[in-house]
Amino acid sequence: MYRLLFVMLLSTSFLNAQVVDCSDLFFSEYVEGYGQNKAIEIYNPTSDPVDLSQYSIERYSNGSTSSSAGGTTNFSGLLASGDAFVLTNGDIDTSGQFGFIDMGLFSLGDFAELNGSYPTPMHMNGNDALVLTKNGGIIDVFGRVGEDPGVCWTDHAPSGFVSGTSATGFNPGTWYTTGHTLIRKNTVLTGDIDAFDLFNPSLEWDTLPVGTWSYLGSHICDCLGGSSVNEKNTSYIIYPNPANIGSLVNIKATKSIKGVALINTLGQKMFFRNNIKTEHLPKGTYIVRIEFYDGSFAENKLLVE
Repeated sequence: MYRLLFVMLLSTSFLNAQVVDCSDLFFSEYVEGYGQNKAIEIYNPTSDPVDLSQYSIERYSNGSTSSSAGGTTNFSGLLASGDAFVLTNGDIDTSGQFGFIDMGLFSLGDFAELNGSYPTPMHMNGNDALVLTKNGGIIDVFGRVGEDPGVCWTDHAPSGFVSGTSATGFNPGTWYTTGHTLIRKNTVLTGDIDAFDLFNPSLEWDTLPVGTWSYLGSHICDCLGGSSVNEKNTSYIIYPNPANIGSLVNIKATKSIKGVALINTLGQKMFFRNNIKTEHLPKGTYIVRIEFYDGSFAENKLLVE
């Protein structure tokens, strides 16, 4: 068994990508809520669009060293610079065997597994490791592959950051990875490529109460001060993003801006000359649609807190 584990570790080390700060995607938000209210957010900290077809998420359930029982999700499309991609659970059938997802959370996703698909990475329940790979190489890990922490991972160092179980007795410490929303700290510039190192979630993640979804769709990172995007012939930046109510959201571009439309989740539009005033806006996620004088358009998400 130990020989097998050593070979596995050695093989994984060859597959892992060499990650440089701000050079590749990483997990930026984690939602583990009641029922199938599960989501994961992936952030692009680079200055260029990224081809998502190179990436996958794998779930290693209950301490397994294989993702075959946990499921794998493959992606497609382009993720713009400074943008975040949200994967949600796809169980919308209220009579389903494994519960269902709240439609409010489901609507915030960019992608979801087909209803009834099982297993998928979005059937995690707090004690499953999630691995983000690029062309088979590990570029980020949430949790610790090969370890069953009991209920979840915690911030308690003497126990190895595991909660334990009711049968063995729960360890002290704050529960992080079950019944919480976690947001990656803005100082984190790259993913964790070691699947087997100890996982102390308090080092890189801030914790929010269960059922908190309002931050999904955008991320603050020291790699980029706001949400910036490079189109074919146009570069623009929206900052700050997220923005607090009362702040002025600045939009700068390499082409002349004709106007800006802000679209809420109901499809209602508000128009601005270029910069967006937020003092009378409800909190939430918006689509910013920028029109340039040459007739081209660009879109990005804006979170108002």
